[in-house]
Amino acid sequence: MLVAVYSGLEGFPRPETQPDYFRSLAEIGGQTEKPGVRLFVALEGEQVAGAVVFYADMAEYGSGGTATAETDAAGFRFLGVDAAGGGRGVAKALVEHCIEAARAAGRRRLVIHSTEAMKAARAIYAARGFARAPDLDFVQGAMPVYGYRLAL
Repeated sequence: MLVAVYSGLEGFPRPETQPDYFRSLAEIGGQTEKPGVRLFVALEGEQVAGAVVFYADMAEYGSGGTATAETDAAGFRFLGVDAAGGGRGVAKALVEHCIEAARAAGRRRLVIHSTEAMKAARAIYAARGFARAPDLDFVQGAMPVYGYRLAL
């Protein structure tokens, strides 16, 4: 599901230009082998409507830039919602679940990244109070990736 979602983002790199990233999406369950990492899945009936990977410890986050050095913070990556689930609050519910998981883990901040192509996700983050954190920005291939923090 996540490969299809990210492949369909206008302006997002294609699988042939970012094969490692798309391999990570295809093998998303493998992220949960890391300590403190959980895959949250939203279901509609028996169908997967969306998913996100939550990292209780930023040391396991695995992105570029300086995010993995963040202390007292949790993060999430790979948020995606099936086209059928779009506009029905699935992504917002997954984000809220990550916020609650970070609080339950005793973290003081939640760190995330987004790109220009992820317009709907950025709108959710802004509405929820995530603030831009340029010190977390990095470039993946030729694509700028923007950091955000939410104080908990």
